[in-house]
Formats: sequence, structure tokens, C-alpha cells
Amino acid sequence: MHSKVLKSCLALAIGFVLSAGTAEMASAQAAKGPSGLPLPRFVTLKSKRVNLRIGPGTDYAASWMYLKAGLPVEIIQEYDNWRQIRDADGTEGWVNQSLLSGSRAAIAAPWMKGKGKSVYVNMRRDALSSATVVAKLEPGVMMNIGECNGDWCFAKIDGAEGWVAQSEIWGAYPGEAFK
Repeated sequence: MHSKVLKSCLALAIGFVLSAGTAEMASAQAAKGPSGLPLPRFVTLKSKRVNLRIGPGTDYAASWMYLKAGLPVEIIQEYDNWRQIRDADGTEGWVNQSLLSGSRAAIAAPWMKGKGKSVYVNMRRDALSSATVVAKLEPGVMMNIGECNGDWCFAKIDGAEGWVAQSEIWGAYPGEAFK
């Protein structure tokens, strides 16, 4: 009788593991857009002038115009050749995919803009909180990022380069790692 209970428990545990794995696979598949790329994901604006539209097509009115190439944005939805994006301020709209680049950039703590003069994001020589500070970045400063390890991102800005804590930038997800 004891072995029957043990077998039942084992079967239940295996079933739970298999169903959890299936749920993980389903959620991973659900997180991909029609392009096959993950949603959401960060990209940058390719052009210096990009119209943000209220819908996915040129028939829709432009609600905003971005004037900065390289600005990081988050793709949150896809429809045909159109991508619904969100910027660091939370503004959303649609942009043609041809105006977006897979290059990565980030903004230093945009949520801290206007919080005081002594608020900075430290850029460090190495990916350690104890490493030497090579630059102090004001909130809202944009930087190019080449890689992230899940905790730190290697960034370049105006001749300075170093590591910035991933939790202090907008442009890479917490725990996201890429090269």
C-alpha cells in the first residue's frame, strides 16, 4: 500500500513538472510576435525624423515626431510592417519597421529627471559596484549599449565608456543578457 501512495505521488509530481514545462513553453511562444521576435523588446530609432502614428499605417494621423536617431524605444506589438512602440516617457504609437534598428541604446534613469542636482547614474570601469567611477551621468542622458550581463550593461557616451547598473537604465530589461 505504501508503494501505491509513493507511485501516485511520483506520477502526480511528474505530471506537475510536465505541465509546468508545457506552460513555460506556451508562454515563451506567446511572447513572440508575428515576426518571430520576442515581444516586448528594445530597439532604437534608425532615422532622425520618425512619425509616431495613432494606428498601423500611413492613413493614420501622426501624433508625434521624434527628432533623434538612436533613441531607445520598446516594441510592444506588431502588425504587418508596423510596430507599436513605447518610449521612456510612456508615450505609445505606431512606426514602420523600416525606421527601427536592432542597435541598442539606453537612457540613464529617466524616472529620476528633475529629482535634484545630486542624482547621478555612475558609469564604472568594471561591472562591480565597488569599481572606480569613470563618469557620472545625469538622468535622461542617452548612451549606446553593446552588451548586458543581466546586472550590468557596457555603455559608451561621448568618449566615455564603462559599465552601468542595469537597474539604473531604461533600454534593457532586468536580468536580460546579450552581446
